Amino acid sequence: MTGDVMNDLLPRAQTQTSTAKTPRTLGRWPIAASAVGLLALSALGVRWWLGPRVTTDTVHRREFVQAVVATGRVESPHRVDIGVQIIGTVVRVPVTDGQAVKAGERLVELESAELSASGKQADIAVTQARARLRQLQEVQGPVAMQTLRQAEATLANARSALARSQRLYDQGLVTRTDLDDATRAAQLADAQVRLTQKQLDTTGPSGSDRALALANVAAATANVSATLARSSYAVVTAPVAGTLIGRNVEVGDVVQPGRILMTLSPEGRTQVVVSLDEKHLGRLVVGQPALVSPDAYPALRLPARLVYINPGVDPLTGQVEIKLDVDGEPALLKQNMTVSVDIEVARRPRALLVSLASVHDAETAAPWVLRVERRRAIRTPIRLGLRAGGVAEVLDGLGEGNQVIPVTAPVAAGARVRAVALPTPRD
Repeated sequence: MTGDVMNDLLPRAQTQTSTAKTPRTLGRWPIAASAVGLLALSALGVRWWLGPRVTTDTVHRREFVQAVVATGRVESPHRVDIGVQIIGTVVRVPVTDGQAVKAGERLVELESAELSASGKQADIAVTQARARLRQLQEVQGPVAMQTLRQAEATLANARSALARSQRLYDQGLVTRTDLDDATRAAQLADAQVRLTQKQLDTTGPSGSDRALALANVAAATANVSATLARSSYAVVTAPVAGTLIGRNVEVGDVVQPGRILMTLSPEGRTQVVVSLDEKHLGRLVVGQPALVSPDAYPALRLPARLVYINPGVDPLTGQVEIKLDVDGEPALLKQNMTVSVDIEVARRPRALLVSLASVHDAETAAPWVLRVERRRAIRTPIRLGLRAGGVAEVLDGLGEGNQVIPVTAPVAAGARVRAVALPTPRD
């Protein structure tokens, strides 16, 4: 019985012990909850005091280049349109489109049989004209001289007969009719002398017959030259070395002057032609450096130089045409190839730069930024200069190393912030 009593008392004692610990344990939970709450409030307070974390851009210095970017096309400084100067039938075209040719190389040949016959006729005409000149010098001239001598002798006889008739008439030995006949004979002899003298003069160095003969020789010789020139027109050659970029002729075609048969791109300078918006005109100057990158070879960067700015603006498009010389005459640049062009319009060796993503009202006359100063966002007006590549030159309002808050950050002027600077871009 004593054991039963002991067994009955043991559970009761344990129950009393358990009941006695419960109030103490319940008293600790409010204290712990209060501590957690205080810690949370403290954290919130610190977060409020320090402000939100914001990534910032750093104002930095480095070399800065402003460039005008555009798209252009490759073309030679000039193109040569090739045609014919006579009507003819094409018998041979020894070149193909895209072929590089040398100066003087044959491009088109025409039928030349008729031209050859004309050349022979011209040669014969020259021979005839020269023979006529020789005849004048060797035959007509001496004949005219002999005729003049005979006429002068006849005149001397006529004058002698006239004098004799005059004496006889004065003595009454001849009639008046006889004297008149002698007078007429002397007059006719004198006229004949004058005529033969004129004929002799025409065959002399300054005479009209000689001049006419010389003119005939010159005309025939000129006709030979013209015929040779026309014969040369039957073969069309390359006026300069270059590349054929167009061909519009085949064997058997009947061609005539005014028709373009081929287009030649001469060797020499390689140029890029670009059409730019007229708003860039104020920044363009002949001689500015540039880089040219063909779309077909995007990794290739070729140095170039601005050499021409069209003085007029296209009224329909508002664009101005410029030309750039590409250095080195690269063989990779083909006619009419599309290229990208970066024209350097300004350079600053040590420019103070800010990201345009952090500039408010960047396109207005009063841009500003939120600058971090003593953990606060301070509204700061600035003055901008050159712009390119998402950054702008700062002329006033900021210093090197200043932290500015991007425009997209939800931060108001005067708010507390915790700045986390982004890496500074390198050159």
